[in-house]
Amino acid sequence: MGPWGLQRGGGRRGPARPPAEKAAEILMRLPKKGSVLKKRLVKLVVNFLFYFRTDEAEPIGALLLEHCRIAKEEENVFSISFIEEPERKYCFECDSEEQCREWIEALKRASYEFMRRSLIFYRNEIQKMTGKDPLEQFGISEEARFQLGTRKPESPGLG
Repeated sequence: MGPWGLQRGGGRRGPARPPAEKAAEILMRLPKKGSVLKKRLVKLVVNFLFYFRTDEAEPIGALLLEHCRIAKEEENVFSISFIEEPERKYCFECDSEEQCREWIEALKRASYEFMRRSLIFYRNEIQKMTGKDPLEQFGISEEARFQLGTRKPESPGLG
């Protein structure tokens, strides 16, 4: 049994794995020289994008979706590259433009930084409407990670 809680034969036991927020079989090309598009099962779980061979239960790799750029490439294609290593680009080819747009949106919303900005934005909106800090009841309202800092709250881009 692996870290996914799967036994051979597909039965589950042990702690449940988190459900995938999005999953599909799409074509994927790794950033290695000479890499070709291969069909992979791709699963988005929180801020990780796991990829699997289509006939295997264990992932063959994962991308942490932090400090990365998700970009639309040619038709039905998007890419993920990392700010520290822009030449390290993963390409994904979808079945349709609609599927491609859905993946881009889901991936952009998956990062911790996006979720933090969303929390700060909505915290500020609720405070303006009610006059109360919604985080106060949890005893975390003073934590630095939930502060706006000197920047004006920006909309997290929800749509």
